[in-house]
Amino acid sequence: MSRYRFILAEKATWSVRLMCRVLQVARSAYYAWLEAEPSTRADDELTLAVHIKAIHRRSRGTYGSPRVLAELRAEGHVVGRHRVARIMREQGVSGTPKRRFKGSTTDSDHTDPIAPNLLKRDFSADRPNAVWVGDITYLQTVRGWVYLAVLIDLYSRKVVGWALEDHMRKELCLQALSSAVAVREPPRGLIHHTDRGSQYTSGAYREALDAAGAVASMSRKGDCWDNAVSESFFGTLEQELVGQSEVWTDAIDARAAVSSYIHGFFNATRRHSTLGYRSPVNFENNETLLDEAA
Repeated sequence: MSRYRFILAEKATWSVRLMCRVLQVARSAYYAWLEAEPSTRADDELTLAVHIKAIHRRSRGTYGSPRVLAELRAEGHVVGRHRVARIMREQGVSGTPKRRFKGSTTDSDHTDPIAPNLLKRDFSADRPNAVWVGDITYLQTVRGWVYLAVLIDLYSRKVVGWALEDHMRKELCLQALSSAVAVREPPRGLIHHTDRGSQYTSGAYREALDAAGAVASMSRKGDCWDNAVSESFFGTLEQELVGQSEVWTDAIDARAAVSSYIHGFFNATRRHSTLGYRSPVNFENNETLLDEAA
């Protein structure tokens, strides 16, 4: 791309005067080019609009301008965030508004042992399989409610285990845990953080954690912010899947939709702001390559 095109693309972010000075371009020459190239600029805008619409479709209609911008730059486009936002407005393209998950499936009215809160709202991890967080939500189908249990790796925000059934007994959470352990093979010492729900405090679940070498951690009673990453995932699920889907017939129908969303979009391609607008799979793969190179 020529220096003139770069200045045009970034003028919403940096001043023309500054860019001309840094790029050693006379402002008069830039403005002369600008006057002489109206059709080229129109073609650029049309091309960008086509790419933006394609990215928005691939995101299932969920991406706002920050994630669209990250995708465009990954494709090699030199473009500024204000320009992307403007074109999206002109094309009637917008992201889905963020919702906060408000549901509750916690049954803490029991006498089972409660694990201490080891995270204390520190939702960071310096390696995969160091800390998993888990929770349960409910989804509506024509034939009644179904329940989704998930486990998320804090390192990459990847959903590493999940299960969906028409009940929320401990077997639901055990199924999610079993799938996560089988796929990830975590080392001993993994911290497993959830709320105080009876599913997680049950003897069967504690035995499964012991067998996996995991250390239990639990939120304080009635404090959803102690498990904010799980809450955030359910809000995103509500926003990007439930809010854009037709009502599912039953658990089988819902399970297929959730599987497609988690494996085909959320883990594989969805750009996460906490990961520098990379997907969980890309983040883990890139970090693995850097570790091997070192």
